[in-house]
Amino acid sequence: MSLAPPHAPTQPAVADAKALELQRAFDLFNQVSAELTQAYATLQQKVASLTEELAVANGELRRQYREKEALSERLSLLLNALPAGVVVLDGQASITEANPVARQLLGDELEGRHWGDVARAHLEPTLTLGEWQLDGRRLSLAESPLDSSGGKLLLLHDISAAHQMKSELERNQRLAAMGEMAASLAHQLRTPLATALLYAGNLGQAELGEEARRRFADKTVAQLRRLERLIQDVLLFARGESIGRDVIGVSDLLAEVAQTLEPLLKEHGVRLEMDDRCPGAVIVGGRKALFGALVSLLENALQVSDPGGSIRLSAWYGEDEIQVAVADEGPGIPAEMQARIFEPFFTTRSQGTGLGLPIALGVARAHGGSLQVSSEPGSGAEFVLRLPVQSQSREDMHS
Repeated sequence: MSLAPPHAPTQPAVADAKALELQRAFDLFNQVSAELTQAYATLQQKVASLTEELAVANGELRRQYREKEALSERLSLLLNALPAGVVVLDGQASITEANPVARQLLGDELEGRHWGDVARAHLEPTLTLGEWQLDGRRLSLAESPLDSSGGKLLLLHDISAAHQMKSELERNQRLAAMGEMAASLAHQLRTPLATALLYAGNLGQAELGEEARRRFADKTVAQLRRLERLIQDVLLFARGESIGRDVIGVSDLLAEVAQTLEPLLKEHGVRLEMDDRCPGAVIVGGRKALFGALVSLLENALQVSDPGGSIRLSAWYGEDEIQVAVADEGPGIPAEMQARIFEPFFTTRSQGTGLGLPIALGVARAHGGSLQVSSEPGSGAEFVLRLPVQSQSREDMHS
């Protein structure tokens, strides 16, 4: 008789266990299917939302593109319609774009060329900063940096008409000043002329001795020379200074002025102290005009200097300019008179023409500079002539 093992599961029990396990598997599958269905629905909603957002974004991009295209078209039309020349440079100073006016001024083949080559071929510098000559025309050149590309935007504007009007205005102002000063000029001419005629009349006296005749002749010649100088000054003031293109070494000019006035300084017993602190400096302009202006300033200083006194002639660098100063130890100039000393025919000397300082001021302005005076009564006076300096001069000084 055989016996079954103890606790052995029966056939129905095994079937129930498998059914339970299978039920759990189906439940898990249903749960995963439900989760996948929900995830898919969520994904569909997300895709729909993203599709809608993308459509909106595409619409906005198309709108911005149309706006930028319209703006670009307007800027292009504006650039072509501008009466000024526009040149665009890249970071290497090569021309990448130019409008029609720029091509008309500088030539058609501009793109790809280096701006330095174009400028040297077409533009000539003037004494005015930022202004250039081009085939008889006057141009102003302004530049603006392009931060995004590291290049520059150049604007060339034809200012020939404005420059001509400025020259005519200055000429008309000089003519108006001449008209207002006609009465003063007549008085200035009458005095030496009447004196010269008086001396000349004495020369006709038969009983006049040889010594007296020579003395009257010398006085007559002196008055006639005074007349000649007055007429020359008047013509120079009325005509205005025409500035040349001489390359002038400042040190050489100062030395020439000092050498010219040396005999006159010795005659009056006045010392000239030189202080040249800008060796190698170069000025471009009219050498004769600048020489005359400095001589006039030194002669004025000499007139107010006592024997044994000194005059100081100095030159130094300012900011982008040379400053030449003439200082004396005279009585000084009262404040109310300082406002008038540059007026034509204003003078405090009986033998003066009153045109030396106005002419010197005209020379300074014609060179793009200025002439200023500073003085305190009893402490002398200093006239400072400021003139633009060539950039090379400063480099030469430091080399």
